[in-house]
Amino acid sequence: MKLTKRVSTKTHTPHDPARPEDERLSIGRSYVYGLQHILTMYGGVIAPPLIVGGAAGLTGTEIALLVSAALFVSGAATLLQTLGVPYFGAKLPLVQGISFASVSTMVAIASGPGGLNSVFGAIIAAGAIGILITPFFSKIVRFFPPVVTGTIITVIGISLLPVAVRWAMGGDQQATDWGSMSNIGLAAFSLVVVLLVSRLVQGTLSRLSILIGIIVGTVFAVLVGKADFSGVSDGAIFSFPEPFAFGAPTFQVAAIMSMVVVILVIMTETTADILAVGEIVGTDVDARRVGDGLRADMVATTIAPVFGTFPASAFAQNVGLVAVTGIKSRYVVAAGGSVLLFLGLFPVLGLVVASVPLPVLGGAGIVLFGSVAASGIRTLSKVEFDGNLNLVIVAVAIGFGVIPIAVPGFYAAFPDWVHVVLDSGISAASIVAVVLNILFNVVTRGQKPSPSVVTAAPPVATRHHQ
Repeated sequence: MKLTKRVSTKTHTPHDPARPEDERLSIGRSYVYGLQHILTMYGGVIAPPLIVGGAAGLTGTEIALLVSAALFVSGAATLLQTLGVPYFGAKLPLVQGISFASVSTMVAIASGPGGLNSVFGAIIAAGAIGILITPFFSKIVRFFPPVVTGTIITVIGISLLPVAVRWAMGGDQQATDWGSMSNIGLAAFSLVVVLLVSRLVQGTLSRLSILIGIIVGTVFAVLVGKADFSGVSDGAIFSFPEPFAFGAPTFQVAAIMSMVVVILVIMTETTADILAVGEIVGTDVDARRVGDGLRADMVATTIAPVFGTFPASAFAQNVGLVAVTGIKSRYVVAAGGSVLLFLGLFPVLGLVVASVPLPVLGGAGIVLFGSVAASGIRTLSKVEFDGNLNLVIVAVAIGFGVIPIAVPGFYAAFPDWVHVVLDSGISAASIVAVVLNILFNVVTRGQKPSPSVVTAAPPVATRHHQ
């Protein structure tokens, strides 16, 4: 009996059932599952440095430094968030990466007289402010009941689906093959592989359906001439990110104020992701845990410019991967974080991962991002909708969340701070859902006994035998 128990702990370590995230898998399985997380979020990490570097007029070599720094800091931030130290890190399976929410603001700052150095200065100052306000910000977790978290998770999935569709079309709207049948066909092939593995394979391999779909899709892309790995040989084998490689940061009041608004948006999105992954994993997430997660987020953001990169935040697409695979261990994501850190030190390895065709990732992304929305809908199924205004909260919040997705230029004529805050469907839905929940469910004074006529519509249901 002792021998059997000793052997079994090599692949599985007992953990507190109340904390599924503390489960430990074998090192091999942890890194295989962790690699899925890296492949899922890799494109999102390298996109901001490519866009901002181009706006700042950097050379190809300088942009490569930005990309390596982004990978390095994302890996370090993921390790801090998943493993944690006292007061820093939510200790949840959350992948931290360079936030896309800050791209438009950084491009505007980088295009000005201060250039890239003013971007770095604004991030350092705004990140420090984020650390200071975290204790207050984390207290709002009590205003996130299932009607709010379910709505936010649903909008997270909906807002990510266009990313998967753009990947499926080729990723570059200026390219000649944008939206071609070959790109979309490659995405469809990758999607079919994921579905077949999910349907026909059992056990551990079924949980690797995303990774298998990406690998098989990439091999197929090579065979049909849709993948190019020739640029891999152009990268440096080893390179440690040099502190302040682009010079000392400069601090401009206007740039800092703009970045503070972005930081508030990032904190809102990270809070939503922490609550979402907590719901999916089935673990308790209180104000203290949210605060620890936000502090890790803001510390990573504040230190990021030292190594030549941009604000960090939790990646919603990886929340979807947790839901799809059912692998809830934070140590799996930590293994993925160590891979990111390694890729940041060895740019040539990062180039290999970057060479995976975007249409392949797009096909897998349909499953990943759609599963986030499905998780939100499952959370909403726990909400009581009779005799209250919860249906109105969900309807209006989802409506505001979809506006910037359906009509990206809707807020273009609004003041800049409104544009920055509401142009993210996730932050817009979060703000609306929280505010309406407070007005309708927290503030009870003056409430009418009969709810709005909007809530009177009966649910559509089938009979039990159907």
